Amino acid sequence: MSKVVLASLALIALRTCDIGGPHSPGPIRGTWGGENAGLIAFDTTAHVHIGCSAGDTKQGVVTDEQGRFDVAGLYNITLYPVARGPDHPARFFGSVDGHVMTLTVALTDTAVTLGPVQLEFGKEPRMGPCPICRKSPR
Repeated sequence: MSKVVLASLALIALRTCDIGGPHSPGPIRGTWGGENAGLIAFDTTAHVHIGCSAGDTKQGVVTDEQGRFDVAGLYNITLYPVARGPDHPARFFGSVDGHVMTLTVALTDTAVTLGPVQLEFGKEPRMGPCPICRKSPR
């Protein structure tokens, strides 16, 4: 069989099979960083910082076939310089395209929306002078 035929068959097989491309549905894991924003995702939760505010999802973040996600959680916008609370019910939503995530946090009991921010997989968040930020586990 010629190399051209083999290469063609390989391309057809890759296009037919779900090999984990940019829009593959599934869980988001790891560290995602951006300018003054970050997300650290685990199987059962995710921790988010946008500026000097922070929150956590109540479940793992899972994308659909289009790379979109929308999960519930709690978010505190009054953490710095003194944590005053309360934690607000929130929706963490956005999309993933390859190694880039667009993330928005909307507090569901107020009109406050943070973002959208862009995060990149595997990058440490570049946070400003906010001393409350968690570091990703090593």
